[in-house]
Amino acid sequence: MANSALKTVGENVRQLLSELPPGVELVAAAKGARPEEVLEAVGAGVKIIGESYVQEAERHYQAVGNKARWHLIGHLQKNKVKKAVALFDMIESLDSLEIAREIDKQCARLGKTMPVLIEVNSGREKQKSGVLPEQVEPLAGELSALPNIKVMGLMTIGPRSANPEDYRPCFAETRQLFEKLGKLDLPGVEMKYLSMGMSASYTVAIEEGANLVRIGTKIFGER
Repeated sequence: MANSALKTVGENVRQLLSELPPGVELVAAAKGARPEEVLEAVGAGVKIIGESYVQEAERHYQAVGNKARWHLIGHLQKNKVKKAVALFDMIESLDSLEIAREIDKQCARLGKTMPVLIEVNSGREKQKSGVLPEQVEPLAGELSALPNIKVMGLMTIGPRSANPEDYRPCFAETRQLFEKLGKLDLPGVEMKYLSMGMSASYTVAIEEGANLVRIGTKIFGER
């Protein structure tokens, strides 16, 4: 079977979309992709583009525009929030009250409510961004008081591994948090999206309840 590097971006997208179960949405992780590749992915059926960097997202947006929804999936720095809230339809990588307050402030200027996912550091890795599992519920409670933010779910990455099964405990713990938060009925908090899994781990993520999967390599090839 040919690998993704030997197929076109469009062929990779169509194959992935045919394999995903109903209710699971594909986020095409466009880090390192050329604008024309992102445009090809959208033409093949991608509805959500995931961006790791605001500056790269701006370049891709010039090529694609409103033909897709735009999700920030990389770490957001405070000095990039103003641009981010103007460009993105969702921020999947919220991991601090400080950044949330800045998002709320900048969204208020635009008359916009920003859907966000809380990023969970499910692998408890010191070098990774994200909130530790035990900090998720307290943060969600604080975010519920911000009028221009709506918490729509959780996101996690998990520890990098060649074995997809190594991700399963982290995905399972994040799903349990997702379900717990959904029962708390916090104002401004709706557990709708569980974003887990990338090219190496998305099949396990789906088995553990993910309904957003962030896939880059299997679409755009190795970067």
